[in-house]
Amino acid sequence: MAEVAGRVWQHHLRSLLELLSHYVGYDFDGTDWDTVAAALEETDDERADGWYSYPLVGDGLEVEVWLARSVGGQEVSVTVRGIATAELRLRTDTLLAAFAQG
Repeated sequence: MAEVAGRVWQHHLRSLLELLSHYVGYDFDGTDWDTVAAALEETDDERADGWYSYPLVGDGLEVEVWLARSVGGQEVSVTVRGIATAELRLRTDTLLAAFAQG
């Protein structure tokens, strides 16, 4: 299982999670977003215990997304674990690169 990590702008996080969910076959909805947004407020990427994880379990594919806000910035550190296919790894890497842009 592969892992992909990067940073994205906080205002892009919901779009990232919605698209990643689509690729694993999970229907990410408003309740999911409310849960992630509330948990994100308490995160800190400079603390080992300051990360929040959220599973995206779809039809045959599943990943765990680890999130933490960057101290003093508007970025969110993102690590996606459990990537089972080369295609999903490429898509995840592309999403992180795209949403790292302003």
